[in-house]
Amino acid sequence: MAKYDMDFNERLETAAKARQALLAKVVAKAPSNSPGYAERQAERIAVSVAREQRQAEAAVRKQAEAARKAEEKAAAAVAAQLVAEAEEAEREAERNHKAIAAVALKATQKAGRDAKYAARQARREGRRA
Repeated sequence: MAKYDMDFNERLETAAKARQALLAKVVAKAPSNSPGYAERQAERIAVSVAREQRQAEAAVRKQAEAARKAEEKAAAAVAAQLVAEAEEAEREAERNHKAIAAVALKATQKAGRDAKYAARQARREGRRA
């Protein structure tokens, strides 16, 4: 029953020694005390740096691809606008051609009516004379 015969101070000292022993055990097992720790840590850092470099290169490629796609889209839009303008010009020319043909037809019809009227008037004048 020696455990129960200790006073409070002895129990505190025993607990402190146990904590110190536990801390020493953890420190002894720490990875930083292992023989290959420095090499493994350097390898991890090298892998991390390489990963960051690959990610930066991928970001640059992605931006270049986005810029290329934007240029292609803009070029396609310009081409589409040029095609639309050409089609509109063609439709306008067709409308103008149809309008000119309609005016010419009306002029021809009027000339025919005027010729008939003049012939009828000439016949009437011929009967009166």
